[in-house]
Amino acid sequence: MDRIYLDHSATTPIRAEVYTAMEPYLRDCYGNAGSVHWFGRLCRKAVDEARDQVAALIHADPREIVFTSGGTESNNLAIRGIADAAPRPGLRIVTSAIEHHAVLHAAYYVRDHSGADVQVARVNATGLVDPAEIGELINGNTALVSLMHANNETGVIQPIEAVAELCAARGVCFHSDTVQSVAKIPIDVRAVPIGLLAISGHKLYAPKGVGACYVRTGVQLVPQAVGGAQERGRRAGTENVAGIVALGMACELARADMEAEATRHRALRDALERRILDEIPGAFRNGHAERRLPHLLNIGFRAIEGESIVLGLDTEGIAVSSGSACTSGSLEPSHVLLAMGLSQADAQSAVRFSLGRATTSAQIERVCDVLSKLTKRLRETRLAP
Repeated sequence: MDRIYLDHSATTPIRAEVYTAMEPYLRDCYGNAGSVHWFGRLCRKAVDEARDQVAALIHADPREIVFTSGGTESNNLAIRGIADAAPRPGLRIVTSAIEHHAVLHAAYYVRDHSGADVQVARVNATGLVDPAEIGELINGNTALVSLMHANNETGVIQPIEAVAELCAARGVCFHSDTVQSVAKIPIDVRAVPIGLLAISGHKLYAPKGVGACYVRTGVQLVPQAVGGAQERGRRAGTENVAGIVALGMACELARADMEAEATRHRALRDALERRILDEIPGAFRNGHAERRLPHLLNIGFRAIEGESIVLGLDTEGIAVSSGSACTSGSLEPSHVLLAMGLSQADAQSAVRFSLGRATTSAQIERVCDVLSKLTKRLRETRLAP
């Protein structure tokens, strides 16, 4: 069976060039980057080069890059680190209803453990936050505003430029979860006053277990992992040299081909969307028609469980994601889609298709052919007495 992988927003395969770059640091170059001998210096040089590569992708100073284990840790370091650096009665964190749980749970952790006031901005039916509402939620005790760059379920791109400028004018630190957008669309921290930013390696063809947190010069935050002086005292722990090298190479490759890949993905995504909406009754797009990532498509299939479509496609060798999260054996509708105003049934009908470097037009055609037959069969089964 020829398998088709359309779940790149969940994780990506490691690029061959990335694997080649990291392999020596898994086998021969095994020194501790903190050691002063030759073995350690070799690894320190590799870490420094990777820091330059990551910084170049987002136009940062390399000294502003903190290596972490991934997006979740980066978001926690940013949110909890800022809150710990500015403890005061009534401290406020402003975020949005569509954030990844790595952001929402970190904010609620601060609320539950230190009494912080967490304010959550709404989104409209297309999944967009209104910067004006963010502005209304900011008060004199606001320490941080956290708004993702692009949503992991719908791909909708948020107006972070406007929100970042608003925060800068009010003297409030701005954090953005850019796990889904880095390497897919341009990000320039010199042009946009972002204070903190999260990156995850396994979303951009590096391995799992490595990421980075951008911390703008001058931003004060308390480290969440202590016990060593690594990462300029911002994140203790022996460096994951092989993973860091892989992340650096992935960022360098993405910087070179991001524009071309975005153009190609956009054409394939649009072809997929057209066929689904034209051929499958009751299909509808979730999210803004224009402000969205080029490789991601979220479609609802009215009167069909999204999970049934995911499982049905899997039997045909096609991997996609449901818009629902399976938690403790019960299927919960997406908090993102509910925040956009969808009914529970429509939210549970959602399926996410996320394209990648290996996706071809022939694969898109096959997915559409299989999907058309599958949805027809599922509807007939549902209506059968």
